[in-house]
Amino acid sequence: MEPQLKDLYTWLLREHSGTVCADRLQVIAEELTALHARRVPGAVVEIGTFRGATALWMSAVLDTLGDEDREIHVYDSFQGLPTPSDHDSDHLRGGDLVASPGDVRALHNTWGKRPPEIHAGWFHEILPLALPREIAFAYLDGDFYGSTLAGLEHCVPRLVVGAVLLIDDYADTAVNPRAWDGLPGVKRACDTYFASPSPVTVVIGDGDLAFGRYEQAVLR
Repeated sequence: MEPQLKDLYTWLLREHSGTVCADRLQVIAEELTALHARRVPGAVVEIGTFRGATALWMSAVLDTLGDEDREIHVYDSFQGLPTPSDHDSDHLRGGDLVASPGDVRALHNTWGKRPPEIHAGWFHEILPLALPREIAFAYLDGDFYGSTLAGLEHCVPRLVVGAVLLIDDYADTAVNPRAWDGLPGVKRACDTYFASPSPVTVVIGDGDLAFGRYEQAVLR
């Protein structure tokens, strides 16, 4: 790992442990490295960015790969979470996790990284208007059923062939009993969108990582 990337890795695990973990950072770095090696075209998007820690990590990884010109777009209501539905648990409530575009910019400026393109709005309103036409890598962190479903509906059709979508908090405990299952609406939304058999595969980390992975084999 490059020295600056290692420094950022250590700092993120210390200062943003509520939103990132070693498994998450490792998987994201591996996926972006493979994406770059395969020369998959398109933008990188994060749907649900909060203060921008994951976006900062993606930017740093791409810079290390010499892929500085790839666009990064992030999306968040910046009003906190919406109201959960009956598909969701009570782990989080509407209005939790409030951040601002300024938080995202400040975090990137701290590490000398160009801030991403920031899009503010509820997912069902902003995604149809502001997603790039071609997406190479997407990180979906919607927390709730409705937000995850909106992310899938608008993002998946824009994935290019070979693109990868990572779904945070996707817990399939039948495959990975260690996965944290505090936000069950995420997997329920994926099951609704993709139906059965699901093309989403489980990513297993060293800890309680709950990650789903979808790769775009053909254009939808």
